[in-house]
Amino acid sequence: MKTRFSSLVTLKKSTMQKSERALQGANADLNSASMALQLAYNSLDDVEAPQTGTMAEMLASRTLLDSQRGVISHNKEWVGFAKNQVAQAKQRLKSDMIEHEKFKYLELEEIKKVLKEKKIKESKDLDEVALMTRSQHKKKD
Repeated sequence: MKTRFSSLVTLKKSTMQKSERALQGANADLNSASMALQLAYNSLDDVEAPQTGTMAEMLASRTLLDSQRGVISHNKEWVGFAKNQVAQAKQRLKSDMIEHEKFKYLELEEIKKVLKEKKIKESKDLDEVALMTRSQHKKKD
């Protein structure tokens, strides 16, 4: 049954679904960031400092370690950003779900009101028919 809230319910539902997709995307980004951070840590563990060799090899190893630490720092920031995005997406989804439920409730109440009005009208119509039938029976007697 269509009510004045039906189009709003549809709109709020599509907004809610869009927020759900955004949350899924944010979760995927967070997973990617976490995986990249873990890979960076694993790569750092794989770098071995030379025990012997020239000063150039030592400096190259140190540069490699510094570079890997920079990658880890960047990935930590990425994870923090992704967590923030997930939190914002959850908040948006929560508010969109609340809005959708509000309008679904209003639509349901409107439907109940219309059905109640129909029931009352039908009851009055039946009473009128009963009165007309009764008056016809009295006239015959």
